[in-house]
Amino acid sequence: MASPQPVRGTYDILPEQHRRHRVVTETAREVALRYGYQEISTPIFESTDVFARTLGDTSDIVTKEMYTFADRNGDNITLRPEYTAGVARAFISNGLSQNLPLKYFCHGPMFRYERPQKGRQRQFHQIDIEILGVEKPVADIEVIAIGARILEELRVSDKVVLELNSLGDTESRTAYRAKLVEYLSDFKDKLSEESLIRLEKNPLRILDSKDPNDKEIVAEAPLMFESLNAASEDFFGTVKSGLESIGIDYNLNPRLVRGMDYYCHTAFEFVTDTLGSQGAVIAGGRYDGLIKIIGGPQTPGIGWAGGIERLAMMLEQDPEVKRPIAVIPVSGDQEEAAFGVAENLRRSGFTVDLGYTGNMKKRLNRANKASAVAAILIGEDELAKGMATVRDMETGEQAEVLLSSLEEHLARHR
Repeated sequence: MASPQPVRGTYDILPEQHRRHRVVTETAREVALRYGYQEISTPIFESTDVFARTLGDTSDIVTKEMYTFADRNGDNITLRPEYTAGVARAFISNGLSQNLPLKYFCHGPMFRYERPQKGRQRQFHQIDIEILGVEKPVADIEVIAIGARILEELRVSDKVVLELNSLGDTESRTAYRAKLVEYLSDFKDKLSEESLIRLEKNPLRILDSKDPNDKEIVAEAPLMFESLNAASEDFFGTVKSGLESIGIDYNLNPRLVRGMDYYCHTAFEFVTDTLGSQGAVIAGGRYDGLIKIIGGPQTPGIGWAGGIERLAMMLEQDPEVKRPIAVIPVSGDQEEAAFGVAENLRRSGFTVDLGYTGNMKKRLNRANKASAVAAILIGEDELAKGMATVRDMETGEQAEVLLSSLEEHLARHR
């Protein structure tokens, strides 16, 4: 009988990989807190309508990738494929419109049915930043700055490039949409079946098509910035000058778009080519119309999501493991005393390894394999004097130390 395996597109996060994930998550959380963002969590599953209405019925996520099922009551439920829709729903459900502006940090698993590949699985994990209630470009600058700071503190900023574009306001997008439809209509006989559907419902999504023929056609399509009105140009100009003033470099990418109509103004991605083909590790944009679409008040918003797996793969070094102190009874008679010593040290903030079986030699070998910084040997004679032998595992030096003075003696290893 074959051994059981995880479902395709999922994987076990073992200790070494978990340490890398934790570095990404804790670094992001610390930076977000520094900027005044508060941590929240939304449910792993939501009513399917939350995602279908916000992501659009022509998006790949909705049509091909969502994990959707009927629960025992027959309600349509979807495992979350992204964070923003759930945050917007939480904003409405909890009646938070009187508390604006709101600044949130989230992290957790997402689910999409897509072809597994390097750094991209069907269950994956994201960090996420959202700010609600600020319509001025200072919010755009801030969320991009947070992303840049996280990448800097992870020491991977030299491996990424910030790509930036403006989607303009509603007037600009309407003008661009008309130009794009006029252009694409001349290629109806060459567009993919999927793009023909999008031409009627959401033509901007054709710009993201993976079909080779569509890509050729789109390469010569009009550019969004050609349709920006004066207000949109001013907004984008403020974003660009704001980033420049705090030393954040960017490349303009006029092909960077977001297909849904609720997206506007700033769109951005931090991209890398160190994980194989070029891909985004952080991507986001302004979504001023989203909350209204799902039944809330008109509320501006902007945010981004970052892939924890992809960022973890980019870390240059494995995170350091806290080296323990080993507590070793010389014989079975000292097991109980050794356990008590170990517990007292743990209560005081020390990392302690306590072997469960074996003689002293085997337990010392275990301590070496665990890279212990020190070993506390608990023997009958030492206990009678209220003492223990402390061995420095680096130098081999030993000293008898009063049990009551162990914390002081080991303070440098706390």
